[in-house]
Amino acid sequence: MTGTEGVIKFKCDFTPAAALPYAQIGELNAWRKIMHMTALIGQDPRRYGGYGFGNISCRLDDLDSSDRQHSFAITGTQTGGKADLEACDYVVVTACYPAENRLVAAGPVQPSSESLTHGTIYAADSRILWVIHSHSPDIWRNAAALEIPMTGDVAYGTPEMADAVRRLFVESDLPQKRIFGMAGHEDGIVTFGRTAEEAGFVMLGYLARALALVERSA
Repeated sequence: MTGTEGVIKFKCDFTPAAALPYAQIGELNAWRKIMHMTALIGQDPRRYGGYGFGNISCRLDDLDSSDRQHSFAITGTQTGGKADLEACDYVVVTACYPAENRLVAAGPVQPSSESLTHGTIYAADSRILWVIHSHSPDIWRNAAALEIPMTGDVAYGTPEMADAVRRLFVESDLPQKRIFGMAGHEDGIVTFGRTAEEAGFVMLGYLARALALVERSA
């Protein structure tokens, strides 16, 4: 882990725009609050060079798009340190091009550094409508024991990470488990689902299992 945690690495065609109506992000904001309360999203001066960590997104459509492009709302870059977010802390990503290391976004704030990964997950399966990227030392360090699929040792927010995620969808039981870890992104854990509850409860369930392992080995 380098001091570039949370730093945007992709090219972003960004257009300043008004915030989404709160009605569109209310559920998203509620689950982001839960992730922050459980320290799965946050900011700690002792971790990752003091940068904020973790993000959450939801798709703004439930269509099966032929070009696999789906608009989604995602927390803005470096919002991890805020306990409570407002509508102006979210941005809409309208297109992702991992091979070009580029995305298109509009809103009051720049998108999260993991937006390309979120877009890759949405493109992999049109039934996925929610993605959560957390930082959990307990889950990450016990990934093997928990039989969590892992990407290779590649950097976050890069075309290589997008490729690694696509491979996991094809070569592992990721579609069934709905969770994977990032070997090259310290403590990085991602879950997804058709609903906020599905993505959120997968994350919290694995956290509980990881904590049980930690207690057992203490």
